[in-house]
Amino acid sequence: MNSPLAVIAIGGNSLITDNTKMSVMDQYQAAGETSHHIAALIAAGYRVVVTHGNGPQVGFILLRSELAKDKLHEVPLESCVADTQGAIGYQMSQTLTNELLRQGLHKSIVTLVTQVLVDRNDPAFTHPTKPIGPFYTEEEARQYEKTNGWVLREDSGRGWRRVVASPKPIKIIEEDIIQRLLEQDIIVIAVGGGGIPVVENEKGELEGRPAVIDKDLASCLLAKKLKADLFIISTGVDKVSIHFKKPDQKELDTLSVADAERYLEEGQFPAGSMGPKIEAAIDFLKSGGREVIITQPHLLEDAIAGKNGTHIIP
Repeated sequence: MNSPLAVIAIGGNSLITDNTKMSVMDQYQAAGETSHHIAALIAAGYRVVVTHGNGPQVGFILLRSELAKDKLHEVPLESCVADTQGAIGYQMSQTLTNELLRQGLHKSIVTLVTQVLVDRNDPAFTHPTKPIGPFYTEEEARQYEKTNGWVLREDSGRGWRRVVASPKPIKIIEEDIIQRLLEQDIIVIAVGGGGIPVVENEKGELEGRPAVIDKDLASCLLAKKLKADLFIISTGVDKVSIHFKKPDQKELDTLSVADAERYLEEGQFPAGSMGPKIEAAIDFLKSGGREVIITQPHLLEDAIAGKNGTHIIP
């Protein structure tokens, strides 16, 4: 328990390297590459909790359900989140177990289906912002709006994506279980896809809600509750940039909370992509966290050594 604790949030998009490699086996291989770098942190003495996104994957399930609706019942969005927790958790658990064995390390790993409490009156339920599924051209987006009634928005210059409700996480229902697992030196994969969104009814009972919680905000909440030493947000870029995809784009090696808040206010970090990551970083550091690193999965070792990634500090 004296070993430093790192919460590592893996982006769902980082498991899809390009538009030609979106199959389950492609994602399994990407998960294996990410596990190789996570194993290096474990070998270095870190206790680890792995969380992950599910934006593309939950979109695939919804699209598959939509295409099959004349033959089978449709799958509710919250059930899609649960499905991706199991599938991606399986991939991460198996590949990380195998990678640790190659390095002569014997660690127990568990994937925990995780519920996250949200406010039943959160305004996000009527203002969808969370991108899911694949990228589309504008023409394709307009067609899906017309035929399926989806809400689609342009996503940071990368194309158009479907957006759904993304309420703010309030409490991780299984946080005590995660803590007890860590006390037994078990590596935990949890809060997949930001967690399954649930609300409390008038009786205090839990009920699912159709939404996708931002995994960075939920991971931050978990990192705070666990009093993690390090919060790592793995994404599709080496470093955080300002003026992204503009002639004066600038990558940031280090970033203070004050500068992060200023850039966020200036609109440098879009709500559907880097914005929630920066918000999560600020929240974690203001709550007593020591450092946040944002980088690509394959750069984790270099980032820990201070050789790459964006390091956000109080």
